Amino acid sequence: MIKVNAPYITEDEINAVIEVLKSGQLAHGPVVEEFEKAFSEYLGVPYTVAVSNGTVALYLALKALGIGEGDEVIVPDFTFIATASMVVAAGAKPVFADIDLRTYTIDPEDVKKKITKRTKAMIVVHLYGHPANMGELMDIAKEHNLYLIEDCAQSHGAEFRGIKTGSFGDVAAFSFYATKNLTMGEGGAVVTKSKEVAEKVKLLRNHGQISRYYHEVIGWNFRLTSIQAAIGLQQLRKL
Repeated sequence: MIKVNAPYITEDEINAVIEVLKSGQLAHGPVVEEFEKAFSEYLGVPYTVAVSNGTVALYLALKALGIGEGDEVIVPDFTFIATASMVVAAGAKPVFADIDLRTYTIDPEDVKKKITKRTKAMIVVHLYGHPANMGELMDIAKEHNLYLIEDCAQSHGAEFRGIKTGSFGDVAAFSFYATKNLTMGEGGAVVTKSKEVAEKVKLLRNHGQISRYYHEVIGWNFRLTSIQAAIGLQQLRKL
């Protein structure tokens, strides 16, 4: 029986963690890169950058796209607080759009009404495993030259017209929190088709460091650990 109120952990995850502990490489290491590669292959998107949690993933996605002061970002009015609070943290203004009451995801028609000359992006939240209407939302983003960011914290493995969520937008943010169907306890990922965006996220998650003791920009410690990645690899095989 799979419990709905507890993470689904087996001997696979336990043994994977033990192997990392024995290796002595507990922080960022080869296992993290192995997870990034496996998750990219699963989604069919070339770049995955693993980070410390889903909230951080949203923040780094916004920063990597250059969103900041003076910009507006359209977000759904029914979502977890991080969707909007990370827009504020990035220096931009969240603008709330209504949801479709049939799907609880952002309503494309209301998105159109909220676009102004300051709008730079929209964050689309796939909720309860149900994808948003990506066909219409992608058309809106293209017509108005907006970045499209997917919040996939609740849509690991979900598909829209046969294509996995996280592979539609300019960038996507995933969470691997304890309640997710792919969990590491804590953890997150930024997924993108853009090498430039991926490189920016990698830089920002590691103190802006481009080589040992050389820091090109201000960054943070938003790295994922090898212990978390080892759990994630085993979880991904069960998804």
